[in-house]
Formats: sequence, structure tokens, C-alpha cells
Amino acid sequence: MKLNLVTVVGNNITMLPHMIKHYQNMVDEIYVVVYRQDENDTILSDIEELGIKPYKVVVEPKYNWERVTELYNEVKQTKPNDWWIVSDDDEFHIYPKPIKEMIGECEENGWDFITGGFLDRIGKAGTFPIVTNETNIWEEFPLGGFFRYPMSGAMPNKCCVMKGSVDVTPGQHFAVIGDTDTWRERGWNHPKRYPIEKGFIQVHHFKWDSTCIERIKEVSKTKKDYTYWKEYREMYIRLKRNKFLVDINEKDYYIDSIDTYDYSDYKHWSELTQKIVEI
Repeated sequence: MKLNLVTVVGNNITMLPHMIKHYQNMVDEIYVVVYRQDENDTILSDIEELGIKPYKVVVEPKYNWERVTELYNEVKQTKPNDWWIVSDDDEFHIYPKPIKEMIGECEENGWDFITGGFLDRIGKAGTFPIVTNETNIWEEFPLGGFFRYPMSGAMPNKCCVMKGSVDVTPGQHFAVIGDTDTWRERGWNHPKRYPIEKGFIQVHHFKWDSTCIERIKEVSKTKKDYTYWKEYREMYIRLKRNKFLVDINEKDYYIDSIDTYDYSDYKHWSELTQKIVEI
């Protein structure tokens, strides 16, 4: 079997080198799509300085998440029979077992996609750490939990790994089988989904670094439906009320320390899985 990874990179590439390092030994090939905000931005040269050769470069309106999803689907469909990891550059999958073993189970049973959910990572005391190319992000973000959904209502479900022929919905939240996304068609019992009881992928979300507050504020001012600006506005308001810290003592955030890269390290995952799949 062949396993590829595709990511779409926009105006912030802080996490990109860390993300490439995380996945490079898992996959056969990595496809990086560069999403430029305009022809004068520096994103392309910044990526080339990292030694990364883009698969495709586009110039699109800022923060158009629907267009981002179209790009993911477009790249995957070039190799519809391959398996693909779909991951934004701040999303780091931790699997319950080796991913190629999970894909082998899929091929044996006729399953075409594997799902998971967000596990938000944050710095000590709820801070937003500075990240450089040299940062050990697992140490700088020692806490994990579930604060984005309670703060803003952002969908936490993710379609993580799939055959290239399987499209994903905006935000990469659900798979599309035929003309209908799997959530609306069959919920979590869809026969093409890797069973949740066998494994639900942890999507460690390292979005919350020192650059994110300004981006959240900027998106919240766009007033464009495709940016999901209302979610960002809600989150900005909540963070501002708490002096731009995440309240690590809020019980609904399920925040706890994560000491290793092991799937079993975060002790609330079973409980959180059930919460996520009901959303």
C-alpha cells in the first residue's frame, strides 16, 4: 500500500517544519500546497528557505477554509487508490496503533476512511508559547485538553486518513461518500468508516502558539462566511476576558499534562471521544 500526506500551508508556517518531521517516517510522499494571500507575501520564499519544494502554489482570498478543502480534495484525487493523511500544518496525529496496520485493517474490511478528533495543546499555565524551528513543541505545549469547542463551538471531529477517492467536507471534518457527507447520511455507523471502538485518532492541535491571538482577532473581523468568523470572534472574546490565557482549571476543558507521545498518555481520551462523536 502507498501512503501519502497532503497539507495546505497559508500565512503562518511556524509549525510546518515540526509537522514534516512528525510525519516524514510514516509516509511515502509529502505534498505541500502553498496558499498565498497575495502575490507580494513572503510565504513561498519562506517555505523554499526550509528546503521544501511545493507541489502546487495558489493565490486565493485570505482565510477561505472552503477553498483550502477543495485543494485537499484536488490533490488526493490525483491518486484515488492511494491512502492519504490529510493534516493542516498544526495538526499532529497520534494513532492507537501503527497507521499502516490500521490501513491494512481497512483494506481487509472494506473501510475507506479513519476518523479522529481534536486534542488542543497549550503551554504551561494556559499560555501561548513562542515557537521557532528549534523548539521542542511537545515540551513547550505540555498540556492537552478540549477548549476550542467550549469556547467557540468549532467542530472538533476530523476525517484524518482516507483513500484518495474519498473527499472531505469543509474543515476536513467529515468524509463524503457519493453525494452526501457521512455525518448526514449514516452518522457514526457508516459502513465505510474504520470503527471508532477500534480506534479514534488523536489530532494534537498545536494551533495555539504566540502568533494565534492576532490571527484569531484578524479572522474575527473578516465578516466572511467562508472564514467562520463568528467562531473566531467568540473565541477572541473568551480569551480576552481571561487576559489571553486558557483557564486550565475549567472542568469542561478536560486539561491535563501529556508527558509522552503515547496514545494512552492522555487519560481523558475515552471520555473525550464519546463527547466529540456526539457533536
